[in-house]
Amino acid sequence: MQIGIPEERKTGEHRVAITPQGVKQLSDNGHTVQVAEQAGEGSGISDNEYEKAGATIVSQDEAWNSDMVMKVKEPLEDEYHHLDDQILFTYLHLAAFPDLTDRLLETDVTAIAYETVETDDGTLPLLKPMSQVAGRMAPLMAAYFSTEHEGGSGTLPMGLPGVKPSKTVIIGGGTVGKNAAMVADTMGSNVTVIEIDQERMNYLEDHLGVDTRFSTETAISEEVRDADVVVGAVLVPGNKAPTVMTEQQVKTMPEGSVVVDVAIDQGGCVATSEPTTHADPVTKHHDVLHYAVTNMPGAYAKTATYGLTNATLPYAVEIANKGWKDACRDNSEIKNGLNVANGTVTYEAVADVFDKSYTPFNSLVQ
Repeated sequence: MQIGIPEERKTGEHRVAITPQGVKQLSDNGHTVQVAEQAGEGSGISDNEYEKAGATIVSQDEAWNSDMVMKVKEPLEDEYHHLDDQILFTYLHLAAFPDLTDRLLETDVTAIAYETVETDDGTLPLLKPMSQVAGRMAPLMAAYFSTEHEGGSGTLPMGLPGVKPSKTVIIGGGTVGKNAAMVADTMGSNVTVIEIDQERMNYLEDHLGVDTRFSTETAISEEVRDADVVVGAVLVPGNKAPTVMTEQQVKTMPEGSVVVDVAIDQGGCVATSEPTTHADPVTKHHDVLHYAVTNMPGAYAKTATYGLTNATLPYAVEIANKGWKDACRDNSEIKNGLNVANGTVTYEAVADVFDKSYTPFNSLVQ
């Protein structure tokens, strides 16, 4: 199979979908890999390193002209013309992109989304490494934008002797929330995680020593009204993120406080959030700063690229070796990642969001 690696074109996106080690593994399995010129530069990977691993360096158009295209982020509108008869293996987050969903349905693209590849126990192995990066970033970004010169409240997370530290509230205790809690606690902030799963709350209290509260509208209202930082960290796999923090709750937060909406790539979980970029990362609503960059891990591209490839490569090799149909038949995790095929929506949550008909994989291959 011929595998193409385009350069990412999203603003501030410096990750790339494969490392030289990944190229070598695919090449050793008999596949050819085409990497777009300078696609790895933002992650510290040169064209020469890719060539030594067995890749061919090509133009952006040639990279797209492959049997399988591996990316990091969803195709942008000016890339839609590349979508044709290929396997697309990338983060898609289709519930937040109706136009992209329609475009995929109009083509012969087979779209397998990293974020919906799911194990039998509900783990999301390809989302996890980027959720870890975003979660660990969230308190760092909040601390930076809490500075006076960035329009924040001027509150230092760890405080000083005789001066209390900041208060960080994290809504959602999954991978993002756990990693955000770990970093915020290490920074010295007082941390409360709002969660609905008792086992997660037990883990967070026992292993991280942070406070937890069961998630209700009242609990969120009480906790955010004096919070210096709120991290939105909720996820419904493949679906639009639920709004867990209302505009009225945002209005009650202190002037200069910071919201980091990590769920923004799934539409956002804070009512006042709007998508931003690394070039212009913050908006302000009701005197509260909102950091809602849709590709947060792109800021730490080198770490993120290697972490992502470590996770995606075994799946990419299986898809390339077997083709998408046999890979889905043999591996339920890959089947769970299938979002669009043969002009139909094959992931139920995406079909529900857009009120489109749902076609399960088994119906496609009968």
